Amino acid sequence: MAAKNTGGGEGQADGGGPNRLIHENSPYLLDHAFNPVAWYPWGDEAFREALRRDCPIFLSIGYSTCHWCHVMAHESFEDPLVASLLNDAFVCIKVDREERPDIDELYMAAALVLSRSGGWPLTIVMTPEKKPFFAATYIPKEDRFAMQGLTTIIPRIVQLWRDARDELIMAAEQVTGSVGREVFPAPPGSPVRIDSSMLDSGYAALRIRYDLLNGGFGSAPKFPSPHIISFLLRYAKRTGKPGALSMAQKTLGAMAMGGIYDHLGSGFHRYSTDARWIVPHFEKMLYDQALLVTAYIEAYQVTGDHWYLNIAEDCLSYLTREMASPEGGFFSAEDADSEGSEGTYYLWSASDLDEVLGKDAPLFARAYNVSRKGNFRERGPDSPSGKNVLYRTSSFEKLAESAGMPEREYREQLAEMRTRLLQVRETRTRPAKDDKILTDWNGLAVSSFSLAAMAFSEESYLETARMAADFLLRTMKKENGELLHRYRNGRAGVQGLGSDYAYLTAGLLDLFEASQEPRYLGAALDIQAWFTRHFADGDEGGFFTSGDGTTDLIARKKDIYDGALPSVNSVTFRNLQRLGLFTSDPGYHEQAWHLARCFAGTVEQSSESYTGFLSALDFALGPSYEIVLSGRREDNKIREMRSAIGRCFLPSKVIIFRPSDADSTPIDRLTGFTGSFPPGDDRAAAWVCKNHACGLPVHDVSPLLASLGKSPGDFGD
Repeated sequence: MAAKNTGGGEGQADGGGPNRLIHENSPYLLDHAFNPVAWYPWGDEAFREALRRDCPIFLSIGYSTCHWCHVMAHESFEDPLVASLLNDAFVCIKVDREERPDIDELYMAAALVLSRSGGWPLTIVMTPEKKPFFAATYIPKEDRFAMQGLTTIIPRIVQLWRDARDELIMAAEQVTGSVGREVFPAPPGSPVRIDSSMLDSGYAALRIRYDLLNGGFGSAPKFPSPHIISFLLRYAKRTGKPGALSMAQKTLGAMAMGGIYDHLGSGFHRYSTDARWIVPHFEKMLYDQALLVTAYIEAYQVTGDHWYLNIAEDCLSYLTREMASPEGGFFSAEDADSEGSEGTYYLWSASDLDEVLGKDAPLFARAYNVSRKGNFRERGPDSPSGKNVLYRTSSFEKLAESAGMPEREYREQLAEMRTRLLQVRETRTRPAKDDKILTDWNGLAVSSFSLAAMAFSEESYLETARMAADFLLRTMKKENGELLHRYRNGRAGVQGLGSDYAYLTAGLLDLFEASQEPRYLGAALDIQAWFTRHFADGDEGGFFTSGDGTTDLIARKKDIYDGALPSVNSVTFRNLQRLGLFTSDPGYHEQAWHLARCFAGTVEQSSESYTGFLSALDFALGPSYEIVLSGRREDNKIREMRSAIGRCFLPSKVIIFRPSDADSTPIDRLTGFTGSFPPGDDRAAAWVCKNHACGLPVHDVSPLLASLGKSPGDFGD
């Protein structure tokens, strides 16, 4: 068995100082830098030390705003007894899953093989060769009911490593082989039809999972899953089936009315712990805001209902107010915990309302379901806390009627009360903020602000998208075209992942459409070119999560499952089609076809789990539109046309502006086809090409919309 680690020099927790995490840049890793556990960051030093000591590796994966990660840290990793057991038995490695999602993805897959469950904190024990043989999530310090504690598990693993190592290594080899073995094409003899029947299957499966009473899909806990909403809106547009639209609308409405939405400060919490969307897990993630903003914008485009617009704008306001960095990007997340417990910052008692609102308190309490007993349970359903999550169950119209007030006056009074409560809330201890900037999540934010700029004709959103994109291109893109993943405290680092390339490419394409600045299309083409060279699977199709220069993983995975985030390959599937339309380069469409064939067999088996892929397939099946606008950039008619297009729900289109009052060479060089359009005069003109066939130019909004087939109110009438 391994010798005891007695090193007491720099980076050794035994010596009373910080461990090796003190040199890291991740807030999550730095939070553990003074643990008595002798943590290593992921890297060669740790693996060499495990080989030298001939001991297993204890790998702990979490992230800064993870509630149970904090619990396990305080309970065990800060405890000298547990730390001593860990240091004696293992080389201990800490990983921030947001910095290295490629590592997390591999070992989460291993956890599902070993224990049939996953989540964070993720606990893995593996050989010095990185091959896992034990997996768990949260583990208490000591035995608790059916859960074994670390003080029991560690000695048992030590014994097995000493007495039954061959069996452990054999198990680890089998798990590693399972994780690295992914066969995506359809089985021989059962050809997959890559057509609209896949969309039908996905919709049918979602109908079965749909919660008719509360909206959303499945039971508790409930996650927002905005890519499901986006698919349903596309399916409704394609088929006209009212069920798809009503499922999307009810879910969006239930979330915005529920406690998962922050009714004072805006923004969505990570998920709901109950089926009714009332009690959230209180952390707020950048990616949730960005993706949900997109879903609410699309719902506005489909229905013309300004309520969706208001939710989207409030979330964008939250991002610019609370999550924007001075450099131009956006921070990653806000924690769920403050003052030692979850949700403290967001909860209200009835007496709190009395103190802040006085005689107005009953009106607010009725609107937001605040009671003396409370609706937040700290230790199970039978332990009322007197604290309340704010949520709504009735429309303001009905509440105003029951209060005997005009609706406008009622809304104004509630808005004033929300402002007063928010001012008081801001005096509380705020949850910690994870202030690292991630390229992939910021790519999503660039998309959401760009889409908002188009849908709402709002220049400030466009400027925010520009600032974020310019920061990423300036700071996170190396001269050779390679991307970096993480930025914090003036330092960019961590080799770029597939999600960085896919999400940033999508964001730049959205920003190009919103700004019509050719440099953003050029940057997207460059990033996609690097991504293809270093991440594409030239044999089977699709794209790997990690690049060909990655040497510290036991396998390179290809990701297609659309979970909390849409998969790298789902986003890339759509990116390739958009690039093909922007440039008229058939090579992009060919890549998209090979990608679809790579994953079609997997998607066919459980299509509702791949709604990001299905949305991209909806694009591929058409009809698709290329819209070329020509004229003077500041011409009011051009602005009217762009605004009208922005308000329409046209998910399978690209927009290109070719200026008549400036040099059109930059855009002609990038697109390869706009130069063939007749220059004409300065009069505003629009050409609509549907499924690669172009019509005659039109010069006003009405014929432009008619040539596009749909207008914002088509599904809302």
